[in-house]
Amino acid sequence: MKQVQAIVVGGGCIGLSAALGIANLGKKVLLIDAGKPAQVDSDEFGLRVSAISKASQALFEKLGIWQGIQAQRLAAYTNMDVRDKDSIGRIHFASNELDLSELGHIVENEVIRQALITQCEKNDNLEILFETPYSSIHQTDEQVLVTLASGEPVMAELLIACDGANSAIRSQFKMPITFWDYDHHAIVATVKSQVSHVNTARQVFLPTGPLAFLPLPEQNTQSIVWSTSPEHAKQLLAMEEGEFNKALTAAFDSELGLCAVESQRLSFPLKMRYARKWVENRVILMGDAAHTIHPLAGLGMNLGLKDVAKLLQLVADDQSSVFANGKLLRQYEMARKADAQTHIAMMQGLKELFEGSNPVKKLIRGIGLNVVDAAKPIKHLFAEKALQ
Repeated sequence: MKQVQAIVVGGGCIGLSAALGIANLGKKVLLIDAGKPAQVDSDEFGLRVSAISKASQALFEKLGIWQGIQAQRLAAYTNMDVRDKDSIGRIHFASNELDLSELGHIVENEVIRQALITQCEKNDNLEILFETPYSSIHQTDEQVLVTLASGEPVMAELLIACDGANSAIRSQFKMPITFWDYDHHAIVATVKSQVSHVNTARQVFLPTGPLAFLPLPEQNTQSIVWSTSPEHAKQLLAMEEGEFNKALTAAFDSELGLCAVESQRLSFPLKMRYARKWVENRVILMGDAAHTIHPLAGLGMNLGLKDVAKLLQLVADDQSSVFANGKLLRQYEMARKADAQTHIAMMQGLKELFEGSNPVKKLIRGIGLNVVDAAKPIKHLFAEKALQ
């Protein structure tokens, strides 16, 4: 029987980061995923991108993958511009105001994943098995037994479930969740704009939801995330390309000139999920298996990476002879649940405040954004929280 100290189920960015981090601490780790390894298209930008915060960058540097990401492609953004279409409200953040070289980076998810896989393959403590589903999971108070679909049994002291928003492991162990539908679908695509993005991440709040333009390495190429009602999303997807381009340009008030879609358009529903229990004996949840939030602030990937960073910090600091003991796992759960709750509440509040054309809300939005923009100490506090 194969024996390791940790099994990670799920080969996305969060699962790979957790597996690599634990292996770097000298623990034997097995990562399994039913899907295929990452594939980065050298000619086309991936449709799923993430705004990587300074804190997430620090984690990637510690894991030894940041250089690998830089060797592929990424776009630093030095400015962030947020405005409300229905009011005079606008706020602008600049890296030079915070004595930073940049506010963050926009990176394709598959680029991150490929860099992680490359680094994982160099670690003798870590084995990755893609296209390897499991058939069953059983646990005691001290160990977890995972039987692979091939029939091979693997024993571990900890199982980390990074198997996504619809986590089968979360369901198997009856770890309850709270959830609601944001009543938004997000459309993602790559677009060319007439005006250069000049390394600025932009977002406009429309009455139906936020529209973000995220800079990519080419100066006139950007990734969009358009969150809107399911009905409007269906209409946008059904449009001919020329029609969609006109609608996109108009929605952004031609601020970047004429915009033209360069890729397929994908849409997915947005739901909030929050696991009320993150630990079940030797099984823990991480990333989307534990929480999903609205992408309007680009925090989803960063929130999952904060899960990883907290677990790694606890394991590194632990003086116990028992790996990932119950006390440590409870500390992980308490710390990360509290942070996730804060972010979920914040996203819901922002969504409700900026949605619709209620005159009172429009006034509050306009005054609020402009006051924060003018009050430098408050503005810097907002920026510092976003960089964490």
